[in-house]
Amino acid sequence: MNKKTYRFLAFDLGAESGRAVLGVLSNHKIELKVIHRFRTEGLIMLGTRQWDLARIYEEICNGLRKCAQEYTSDLDGIGVDTWGVDFGLLAEDGTVISNPVHYRDKRTQGIMEYAFSIFPKEEIYKITGIQFLPFNTLYQLISLIRNNSPLLKIADSLLLMGDLFGYLLSGVRSCEYTNASTTQMLDAYNKNWSKTLVEKFNIPSNILQKISPPGNILGGILPEVAHITGISPETPIISPATHDTACAVCAVPVKDTSEPWAYLSSGTWSLLGTELREPKITPDTMEYGFTNEGGVGNKIRFLKNIFGLWLVQECRRIWERQGESFTYEDLTKEAESAKPFKAIIPVNDPRLLAPENMPHTIQRICEELGYPVPQTKGEIVRCALESLALNYRQTLRSLNKILATEIKKLHIVGGGTQNKLLCQMTADACNIPVHAGPVEATVMGNIAVQAMAVGAIKSLEEVREVVSNSTELTTYLPQNTSPWDKWDY
Repeated sequence: MNKKTYRFLAFDLGAESGRAVLGVLSNHKIELKVIHRFRTEGLIMLGTRQWDLARIYEEICNGLRKCAQEYTSDLDGIGVDTWGVDFGLLAEDGTVISNPVHYRDKRTQGIMEYAFSIFPKEEIYKITGIQFLPFNTLYQLISLIRNNSPLLKIADSLLLMGDLFGYLLSGVRSCEYTNASTTQMLDAYNKNWSKTLVEKFNIPSNILQKISPPGNILGGILPEVAHITGISPETPIISPATHDTACAVCAVPVKDTSEPWAYLSSGTWSLLGTELREPKITPDTMEYGFTNEGGVGNKIRFLKNIFGLWLVQECRRIWERQGESFTYEDLTKEAESAKPFKAIIPVNDPRLLAPENMPHTIQRICEELGYPVPQTKGEIVRCALESLALNYRQTLRSLNKILATEIKKLHIVGGGTQNKLLCQMTADACNIPVHAGPVEATVMGNIAVQAMAVGAIKSLEEVREVVSNSTELTTYLPQNTSPWDKWDY
């Protein structure tokens, strides 16, 4: 690595909040400084759940402005990572046609079943290797086509969310591979749009952009953006791994790869899996719900999507709406004091995707399953956390079976590493050591891929070495494993 000090600005946009983080790369370490935080959650307007694109863009500009005013205007790169599957549509003149629709919107209800009546489910999976989720980009587009949406008639380009914000900063339309792989429209083997799926579902191929690898330099920042924010007009806009989980997995600080290992990217979603060189697409991987998503360094993120801390986030939101204020730390302490193993729920129950009232939905599922209904906030949160840990246990077992291996250690990265109760539950449930950290794995990965783009870091292995140098891990060893054996479902 060159001894020069590099400065990158990473925007990490999640479903609940976003951050602008300045990363300084020097002496084989990355130092982070969060310079702006903001809310990103969607809104419902005229019956459609959608993203407030203009507000998020304004917050990105605020982050750029703060960076220029309080830290530096000279950056080696700016990159944006986001969630997957959602997209914006552009007209021929470059105008964004409407707010992107939120993946939790109801427009895709029943669309998967409709799609399977046109082209068999098994054939879709053979091509894409992607887990079937009702909000995948494929089903969002089929919904528009089925309803004869006027938006597609005037659309010239489809940009996934990370690419959309890259476009708003650079004026360049692009499609980055890791996010494209989440659409369930990509051929997992040739890493390009599936002509079969495009033709079967009458998807207008002209709106799909050419796919580029992570670490693609889009171009310089738009002059007007540089002018209003104070950022140097020479600053390049870089596509990191625009899918946030790809960034997080890139930054898993695994040093010893001689033994089988797995990762858990823990946040609103839990993404649990391992890294492969090639897609793994079999009837068993489809049955167990595993997905083959693109990663940095031509890797495949072989993983399962699990409803994660969304369950707790939504409970907290409902309780705040009712006039009560709790931090996540407060709720975790109450959960720690609650009686263990009163009730376990299947955390991927479709009713938990976008319920009107998460606490009531959890209670209703417990009642249906014949368990004592959790009453207090601590009991409800404990039910959610124990249910997540049990799901992790079962997912690891499935992973071991499919790959004919035995995972020896689990790396947890992301915001969920701050929940010590869940980390210990996971170690106990899975009966393997859990290494937690870094909290800011997604941002670390974003910055590291930008550094790869400008030649400051040479490889994925070096990325992980740099992240290891920059991070202190917390290790959780199994302590009380026997109670979990009684709760397999």
